[in-house]
This record gives sequence, structure tokens and C-alpha cells, in this order.
Amino acid sequence: MDRTIPRVLMWQLLVGIGLAAVLWVLFGKIVGYSAVFGSLICIIPNAFLALRLVASRSDSGAKALIRAAWIGEIGKLALTALLFTLVFTLIKPLAVFALFAGFIVTQLVIFSGLLMRHEHDMDNSNGN
Repeated sequence: MDRTIPRVLMWQLLVGIGLAAVLWVLFGKIVGYSAVFGSLICIIPNAFLALRLVASRSDSGAKALIRAAWIGEIGKLALTALLFTLVFTLIKPLAVFALFAGFIVTQLVIFSGLLMRHEHDMDNSNGN
């Protein structure tokens, strides 16, 4: 079983918490929790998309995978917009720069998934 998706989500969570902790220590509580919210705005929709894609693997048809990817991506975008809206309307005070920093840095962790996937492929090719 490929564990790339859970690893990426785990690393997103760890990076988000780490960034928030550093910002909290350097700049205070408001900046810290703003970064946490930014990271969560990234992680929650990504987890939704991941669950859609993993659930579709039980049905091996290409159409099912494409449908799951479309639904997952549309849901991810809708969740992202909803979460940003909720944070901007409900959380006061909010450090907007830290919010977006948490979101962007956490989103960049996805690129590490490409490295994790490559590493997984290399491990499998050596076993043949």
C-alpha cells in the first residue's frame, strides 16, 4: 500500500504546527494562532481530496477515478473558500500575513510528496 498521501498530510500538519510555534514565540499569540488557522485551511481540504481519491481506488475503473478527482477537487476548492470566509468573519483579531504564510508554507509541503513518491518507486524497483 502506498503511504504517500498520509505522509504528506502528516508532514503538512507537522510543518503547520512548527511554523505556528515559531511565529508564536517570535511575534506573539495572535500571529501564532493565525498561522495555525492558515495551516488548517490548507490541511482540511487536502484531506478531503485525499479521502476521495483513496476511496475511489476500490473501484478500479478510470471513470470512477476521474469522477472522484473532480468531486474531490471541487470540494477542496469549496472547503478552502468556506474556511477562509469563516476565519475572516469569526476570528478577531487576526494577523492576515501569518494566516497566508501558514496556508502557503503548508501547501508547499505537497511538493515533498513528489520526493516521497519517487523514493517509494525506487524502493519497489530495487525489490524486483
